[in-house]
Amino acid sequence: MPRPRQDGQSERQVPDGLAGLRLDLALVRLWPELTRARAQRLIDEGHVIVSGREARASARLRGGESVSLTLPRPEPSGLVAQDLPLSVLHEDADLLVLDKAAGMVVHPARGTPAGTVVNALLHRFGDGAPGGERLGLVHRLDKETSGCLVVAKREASLAALQAAFKARTVEKTYLALVHGAPADEGRLDTPYGRHPRDRLRYTGRVASVRRAVTGWRVRERFGDAAALLEVALETGRTHQIRVHLAEAGHPLLADAVYGGRRREARLDAGDPVRRAAEAIGRQALHAWRLAFDHPRTGKPLRFEAPLPADLKAGLAILRKAAKRSAKGPAASGTGRGSGAGGP
Repeated sequence: MPRPRQDGQSERQVPDGLAGLRLDLALVRLWPELTRARAQRLIDEGHVIVSGREARASARLRGGESVSLTLPRPEPSGLVAQDLPLSVLHEDADLLVLDKAAGMVVHPARGTPAGTVVNALLHRFGDGAPGGERLGLVHRLDKETSGCLVVAKREASLAALQAAFKARTVEKTYLALVHGAPADEGRLDTPYGRHPRDRLRYTGRVASVRRAVTGWRVRERFGDAAALLEVALETGRTHQIRVHLAEAGHPLLADAVYGGRRREARLDAGDPVRRAAEAIGRQALHAWRLAFDHPRTGKPLRFEAPLPADLKAGLAILRKAAKRSAKGPAASGTGRGSGAGGP
């Protein structure tokens, strides 16, 4: 069977300290960017040569052997590369942190074959990152949610970051502009699943073994009409923030699926909340802050995506209206004031 087109070859000697180790385990010690699963695939496909011969993944090493590794060039994905703007907050050999724009889908799907983050990444990197490895999306954001998005550039980094998300060691903080006057802070812990009557929606009011946990605190109030929240995700379910806040009685401004726009439609045309929602034009949710340990070095990393122009415009309308109408502590919120600084 012909081998795949190849990208590069490197050779290393097995130190005595790895004597007795299986070849697949030794390979990830010699090339730390590999995962064990990828090492096993490379061995099975004949891309690893030990002292001039192919060997099994289970072969035990004696120490002193020469190991040659050839990384195959990734198979074409079939997706279209597009020169689309990407706002990069951070990039190194292991990962990329983007400030995703609202309105941009993360991954191609039925009905959205192009114009996505993946299409833009293909233009930036080709079918794979340096070293012949595919790029990996660590997590997703809804199309209309802006903010921090992590992309792994190595399979080992992808596995480590996915494990960190699963273990809930990643700090995920969002900014959400909601209707009404929620409590100063709160935490919701509910079952979670698809809505029984609308398969495009999710709900916390369903019998399910899956759980969703969301915490929030009020950052700024606009009388009793709206509030800006800092929202901490302890789990990462689809639509989780939108669902939890809506079912708590505080849907996001301009959310067409979970009740925000229905509430705005009942307001007068000149109402500041309605005008703010119209200025924003999409669910008022921003993935503001992301903090985690670097997948290879363990160094603590923290990123913040600046508030986009549409949310700034909506907040400016609410702050101006609150400043005109507030004459006392009623609009001062949680000690920060309706004109508080920040995003």
